Amino acid sequence: MKRIGGIAVLLVGCLLLFSLIRPSDPLRDFPRLMLWAWEAPQDLRFIVPGRAGIAFLSRTVWLAPGRAYSRPRLQPLRYTPGTDLMAVVRFESEGHGLPDSANVIREVAPAFEMDGVRAIQIDFDARASERAWYRTFLRDLRRQLPANQLLTITALESWCEEKGWLDALPIDEATPMLFRMGPGDRPAPTGFPAKICGSSAGVSTDELPARIPRVRRIYFFHPGSWTQAGYEAAQGQAGRWAR
Repeated sequence: MKRIGGIAVLLVGCLLLFSLIRPSDPLRDFPRLMLWAWEAPQDLRFIVPGRAGIAFLSRTVWLAPGRAYSRPRLQPLRYTPGTDLMAVVRFESEGHGLPDSANVIREVAPAFEMDGVRAIQIDFDARASERAWYRTFLRDLRRQLPANQLLTITALESWCEEKGWLDALPIDEATPMLFRMGPGDRPAPTGFPAKICGSSAGVSTDELPARIPRVRRIYFFHPGSWTQAGYEAAQGQAGRWAR
């Protein structure tokens, strides 16, 4: 009996240690595989709910000094009811001044008010000079979101290499984009100093890295429209990375 009890204590200790080493999943109700569905006709009815989710471009917002204006998604998006949905809002900045957060939130609101959307993802390649504004905006947006709605962002790989500002943001997940990383085609790292970047990674089907950090969720971008063959290839790749 003492030996069995000792083994049980050891197993519990190992599980606790593993839970401390491996980051918890902030989006635990979302599938491991997420498909980014960008501005192209997308028929994703081949996805079985629960096996993959859809992070679809919902709106594009342009940021100008004192003014924000937006355009909704123009291309059709079809999916099976019950599929996990994340609305993505893309920000484009002119780079010489930003509007008040309240003006921008008005343009973002149609995305988080959509039926079936359980999370919002902001896609903004903020310049260093725009980080303070971005932090304030995310705090203001968080206060406006429904209590049960998650807030995530995409992140440049270089952001995740820093300690500090990302981990201080009021978000549930930051997804490092491990593609289109600029000249040199740098290999994807095995981990990041910024803890908020530790639960997910974003890749592109036309630029797959040899390896990615060990994460719980993988977002796949696909140029143009998704097909069932492309989806099945993403499933297979996600499975190989999980080993």
